[in-house]
Amino acid sequence: MHRKVRKAIIPAAGFGTRMLPATKSIPKELLTIVDRPILDHIVAEAFASGIEHVVIVTGRMKGAIEDHFDHAFELDVSLRKSGKNAIADRLAGDTPGVGSISFIRQQEAKGLGHAIWSARHIIGDEPFAVLLPDMLMVSERPCLDSMMEIYRAQGGNVLAVERCKPEEAQKFGIVSFKPTASGPLVNGLIEKPKPGTAPTNFFISGRYILQPEVFGLLEDQKPGVGGEIQLTDALVSLMRMQEIRPFEFVGDTFDCGSPVGFVAANLHMAMQRADIAEALGPLIERLADAANPGRGTRAA
Repeated sequence: MHRKVRKAIIPAAGFGTRMLPATKSIPKELLTIVDRPILDHIVAEAFASGIEHVVIVTGRMKGAIEDHFDHAFELDVSLRKSGKNAIADRLAGDTPGVGSISFIRQQEAKGLGHAIWSARHIIGDEPFAVLLPDMLMVSERPCLDSMMEIYRAQGGNVLAVERCKPEEAQKFGIVSFKPTASGPLVNGLIEKPKPGTAPTNFFISGRYILQPEVFGLLEDQKPGVGGEIQLTDALVSLMRMQEIRPFEFVGDTFDCGSPVGFVAANLHMAMQRADIAEALGPLIERLADAANPGRGTRAA
């Protein structure tokens, strides 16, 4: 029987430079998708997938993240005095239980691999999940939950992957596979390959289930692309020791760390809301017609 995945790491220490100047004073993870911070969606996915304890890795100027997941006593009292009990109840219900979230500081910006390694003492000798907070992955079933099913059946390590356009492969961490009797295994990983050299157009899309041995690899990992400790480089070493299985996610993924992805995520999530979609739909149609005049032409 495979050890249960109880804990998850969410690395949230980045500066959010692609979203400046908004992120000059607001952590990028707390920028809102409609009326809910991006990080709320990621934490909710973790708990909905069976995770019992979330470790959020933060950095300087990220204290607001800890405040967000705390119980806001004064706000609760004020709302209830104003008769807004439904809002107060919803906020209380969304607040994680005591002890279900921990915070740790990444004191140097040395990359994703280093951020994950920073949480090693809280994770201990257990398998764990990683969810990147930039990547909002929307589907009927949470991405991580589907990966958990693969893990329970096969054990080892599991990576969420998606397809990109072949000409865009140089933007991502690219994965290659080999067939086996029990399904495909990852047999190659390369971070941002040079144009035209990518072995596939499958990229790592922001969800992982990993065995604790990766911490030892990260501890000795030399800086890679961008002069940072890259998780992908450690996974290449882990691949030689343990099986890594892919899970192809086929829902909607939004890179909320970029302006385009952030706006797209807001539009998508807003249109899922009955209280917003009716008013927003016609506006989106008008904006689309204004941007593409020919689009509005209809056959008589």
